[in-house]
Amino acid sequence: MSAPLTLTVNGETRRTHANTIAALVRELDLAPEKVAVERNGEIVPRSTLGEAPLAEGDKLEIVHFVGGGSGDDDSWTVAGRTFRSRLIVGTGKYKDFAQNAAAVEASGADIVTVAVRRVNVSDPKAPMLTDFIDPKKVTYLPNTAGCFTAEDAIRTLRLAREAGGWDLVKLEVLGEARTLYPDMRETLKATETLAKEGFLPMVYCVDDPIAAKQLEEAGAVAVMPLGAPIGSGLGIQNRVTIRLIVEGASVPVLVDAGVGTASDAAVAMELGCDGVLMNTAIAEAKDPVRMARAMKLSVEAGREAYRAGRMATRKYADPSSPLAGLI
Repeated sequence: MSAPLTLTVNGETRRTHANTIAALVRELDLAPEKVAVERNGEIVPRSTLGEAPLAEGDKLEIVHFVGGGSGDDDSWTVAGRTFRSRLIVGTGKYKDFAQNAAAVEASGADIVTVAVRRVNVSDPKAPMLTDFIDPKKVTYLPNTAGCFTAEDAIRTLRLAREAGGWDLVKLEVLGEARTLYPDMRETLKATETLAKEGFLPMVYCVDDPIAAKQLEEAGAVAVMPLGAPIGSGLGIQNRVTIRLIVEGASVPVLVDAGVGTASDAAVAMELGCDGVLMNTAIAEAKDPVRMARAMKLSVEAGREAYRAGRMATRKYADPSSPLAGLI
C-alpha cells in the first residue's frame, strides 16, 4: 500500500490512501455524482472525478445541495448514517430510567449506548429502558461492556442483532477489571470477525495511533480511544496521541471514557474529534440533568472552537493594542 496523502478537505486536515477524488468522496460516505469539488482553487468537472488524481498537500472543497435554513449543517456521519449531535451518552448508573431519559433529553444526544443483559425471567413485566427512551427516536448502540474475550463480545453482539436488528454496535473487550483498559489483541480479533459478519463496529481502544489504524484496517467504522480509564473522570491525559489518531484516521474518531466535566468534553472536540461518549460524568453528577445540558453546550463550544481555528501559541507576550503612538 502506498504512503497516505495529507490533504485539506473543507478546511480540515485529513490523511487518506485514496488515489483519486472520486475514491476520496466515497471514503467520506458521499456519492461522487451528488457533489461538486474544487481542488486548489479550480473546479474539477464531475465527469472526471474518477480519473482526477490526488497529490500531497491538495486543498479541496466538497459541496452539495442542502435544504434552506441556517446554512451551517455540522452533522457527522458514521457507516453512512448521519447524526446531528456529537455527544453520545450511556445508560448506566442512573437512579432510575426516568432520570436517565431526562438526562438524554437534556443532552440532545441522538445515540445512547445500551448493555446487553439477561431478561429478568422472574419479573418479565418489570420496566425496561425502551419504555422510557424510544429506540425509534434515539439510536440504540449495543455495547459489549463487561466482556473480557473476543468470543464473549462476538456472542453478545450476535444476540443484540437478533434482539433488535442492530448492526451498528460498540465493541469493547477489556483486559482486566482493575483498569478496564482494552485488550487490543482480543479487540482486533473481534473487530475482524464482526466486520466479516456484516456488523459495523465502533471500537473502544487505547490512545495509540498505530492500534487505531490497525482497527480501521480490520473493519472498524469508528475508533474510540480512551481519554482516561473508564469512570475515572480524569479527563484527557494524552492530547498528543489523540490528535495523532485524528490526523491519521479515515473514519470518525470519538473520545470514549475518562471525561469528568464539561471542559474535558470541549478539549476532545478542540482536538478535532468527531464526538465524545460519556456515561459516568453525567450519571454521577449531583444534578445529572443539568450536567447533561452542560455537556451538550461544551461539545458544541469545543467543535465551534476547532472549526474557528485557534490562535498560534507564542513564547512571549504579544499586545492586543499597538504600542506605537502611546501618549
